[in-house]
Parts: sequence; C-alpha cells; structure tokens
Amino acid sequence: MEKKLYTLLVFSENIAGILNQITAVFTRRQVNIESLNVSASSIKNVHKYTITAWSTEDQIQKITKQIEKKIDVVKANYYTDDQLFIQEVGLYKLSTDKVMENPEISRIIRRHDARVLEMNPTYVAVMLGGMTEDITDLYHVLDDYGCLLQYTRSGRIAITRSFVESVSEFLEEQERSAHGDA
Repeated sequence: MEKKLYTLLVFSENIAGILNQITAVFTRRQVNIESLNVSASSIKNVHKYTITAWSTEDQIQKITKQIEKKIDVVKANYYTDDQLFIQEVGLYKLSTDKVMENPEISRIIRRHDARVLEMNPTYVAVMLGGMTEDITDLYHVLDDYGCLLQYTRSGRIAITRSFVESVSEFLEEQERSAHGDA
C-alpha cells in the first residue's frame, strides 16, 4: 500500500501524560511523527493535538482507533490535506550583510509573501505562514544564497473543512444520551 501524509486531530482532556500515551501508539506501530502541535481547542478544558505522519490508510485507521481507546481522549479522526485548512509558520534568520549586498534576496522574500519581523545590523528575521511546501521552498532558495543563519518551522495547525468539528458533534451526542438516560 502507498504511504500518504495524514493529519490526525485528537481531542483530549488536559491531563498530564496524555501526550506520551498518544505518541506511544505511533512508536509501537513504528510510524514516525512528522509534526506535532498541541493547543487549547474551542471547547473548554479540551486540548487539540494536530499530528502529521506518513502512513498507509489501514495503518492510520488502526492508530486512530488505538488513540481513541485512551481514557482521556475525547475524539480522534484522521484526514487528508484536501479535507482541511492547513497552516504552518517558518522563521528565518538571515545575515543582514548578505541581504544588503544582494537585492535579489529582498525580492525573493516579497515574492514569497514573507514578512520581515526585525532588521538590525546583524540579522534580518523573516516569517512566512503557509503550506509546508511554501515554507521549505523559501528555505531552499534562501539557503542557496548562503544568507541563512537560522531556520525553524512550526508544526501544522489545521481545522476541518466541514461545518462542525466532529468532536463537537460527538460531545452533543454524549450530552443528549446522558440526558436521555437520566
């Protein structure tokens, strides 16, 4: 089976150790995590883990089911890129001297719609938000000019293209059944 890049969106209670439990599922299946972002979600006391990994669909289904079995996990789903709105951030620190001596570097920054955060006599800090390919493309172009001092890229953040987040529907169902059973 062909491996594709999948994004898992995992919602859990904010409990110490849950990240370790989630990543252990990937480790046991020998699947490397490409990126990981953890933040509060739009639901009070629920955190959102955005995890990307190259996998087969069969393997990612199994991983998702195993993660969802964890007691503190509220909901887990996997997605392909076409099902999500995706963003990452790249930060680049460039040599001011090299930027000043080659005006093409400034043009490249503008062409990529990157933003200069700070410029001082030592370095120029640049930020680019977008897709992974855009961020790595700018990295390679700047690296070819020999002006890069530092570079880092954030993990992916994502929201679904569906009208309602699946975890919201799940929690509403839980609430209805809790009231229906009472």
